[in-house]
Amino acid sequence: MDELEIIEFARQAIILTIKISAPVMMIGLAVGVIIALIQALTQIQEMTLAFVPKIMAIFLAIFLMFPMFTQALIAFTQQIADKIISMG
Repeated sequence: MDELEIIEFARQAIILTIKISAPVMMIGLAVGVIIALIQALTQIQEMTLAFVPKIMAIFLAIFLMFPMFTQALIAFTQQIADKIISMG
């Protein structure tokens, strides 16, 4: 395995990390903006009010998207394992 293949695997790992984390972070961002808008409109400035809905939304997103995340990670791991097997 030469440097180009190692760099390619590292690039794929970074892209996979972004693909897995981006949907969850976007959901957290959207819920945060909605809560901030509600707080601005109602002038309720309770700090803990913003955290609970975001945490619940992020946990729900992770729970619902976990099968997709698992399949992506399994495919990447199999690709790496196949490359290791073909070397030896």
